[in-house]
Amino acid sequence: MAKTNTLVMKFGGTSVGSLEGLAQVVKIVRQATRDWRQVVVVSSAFSKVTDALFESAQQAAQGNQVPFAQTLAMLTKRHHQALQHFAPTDKAQVLEELDVLIQNFQNLVQAIGVLGEGTPRALDAVVGLGECLAVRVIAAILSSQGIPAQAVDATQLIVSDNQFQASVPLMRPTQETANQVLVPLFKQGLVPVVTGFIAATAEGIPTTLGRGGSDYSAAILGVVLDADEIWIWTDVDGVMTADPRLAKDARTIPELSYREVSELAYFGARVLHPKTIRPVVEAGKILKVLNTFNPSHPGTIITDDLSEIDLRNENGQQGGIIKAVTAVRGVQLITVEGRGMLGVPGVAARIFSAVATTGATVPFITEASSEQSLCFAVPADMSDAVLTVLEKSLAHEIENRNIDRVWVSEEVVIVTAVCPQMRYRWGVAGKIFTALAESKVNVLAIAHGSSEVSISLVVNVSDLETTIQALHQLTINGQALAG
Repeated sequence: MAKTNTLVMKFGGTSVGSLEGLAQVVKIVRQATRDWRQVVVVSSAFSKVTDALFESAQQAAQGNQVPFAQTLAMLTKRHHQALQHFAPTDKAQVLEELDVLIQNFQNLVQAIGVLGEGTPRALDAVVGLGECLAVRVIAAILSSQGIPAQAVDATQLIVSDNQFQASVPLMRPTQETANQVLVPLFKQGLVPVVTGFIAATAEGIPTTLGRGGSDYSAAILGVVLDADEIWIWTDVDGVMTADPRLAKDARTIPELSYREVSELAYFGARVLHPKTIRPVVEAGKILKVLNTFNPSHPGTIITDDLSEIDLRNENGQQGGIIKAVTAVRGVQLITVEGRGMLGVPGVAARIFSAVATTGATVPFITEASSEQSLCFAVPADMSDAVLTVLEKSLAHEIENRNIDRVWVSEEVVIVTAVCPQMRYRWGVAGKIFTALAESKVNVLAIAHGSSEVSISLVVNVSDLETTIQALHQLTINGQALAG
């Protein structure tokens, strides 16, 4: 594949949410423009802005305008402060653009307050304003520092369906619009600073790509522009072997396959948005995760599936038997059990068809080999709705005692250990469960299946830290296994 000498870089909210972070962004973009012919910057909203916008709209719908007033003051103060600090020459024009956006926010929230309802379409229009504010400030700052830049709203670039709050990009029209808008900017020697998170329907109605969707935005633009690499700038040194808050000896993983990082993203790793991976995988692009506040660190490179097992740590030394461990919190287990389920076709299909009507996601499923019980996890805030719909859907079987009961556990945690080519290596599962037994952790459920790279298990919330620390030791000093 020919090189286009194009780089797409995404900066997260913590990277742009402080004066220190913005100064780092300037340094990073300056160096990138020296090394790459075409550079695109994708930005999230300033840290905590999206949450504040969403809360303002939600509370306004309930008649509470206090969060709105607080957010209005915060938006003005933070964005004006950044401009004052870096003093761009076109500050007056940018301030005017910011004031228009803030006035739009005010109008939208007041309308939501009058209607007493925040529809998904209205909420998308509100929460996407954070990115629109951020890119105008960042572009002005870059230009003031000798890096000609132009703010671009992704509503002009990324065409999506009309599934508000979690829209799906339409890649072909997005490629056409991206080329129409961005290529002329490249020819003028400008760095496009593009809003993450937001998109628009073919009719121009604003949508969002789901929370954390700025990663997704960078991936989409990287693919449609045929960029050579996509860099995700965060506040940590790449993808870690575990959450540093739970495992103090967590380290950066220097290299991951797409499949491995997909498992980590799906099962709770906070570095990447799960949807980010798919377009990058399909296009065969290189994805890097880097630290805005430590840019000399090599971070994590994510590329095609690794052909050989590689458990080296960041110092190039051989590591343990697993590569990383991560966790999904805030879930509960729902169990459907009954001797009458044995050998009856279609029971599982009926169960999950019923669950689907609630909109609940199911990140974990396991079934007894005797078919007498089926257990799965759902978000804790959806468990009551799922239980209600199951009891209604299976009422006939419950009445006839084919199903004895449907019940919900207390809140639990799904812990996932990632190990490359697990199915071809002896003793990995044994090592994992031995480590947990030695730490006196009781495993409530297990899902392994045919995955080559991970094994998931459910533990009590009280055992989370112990579980993570026990398994993390296997990333450090686990005995070598035959491959």
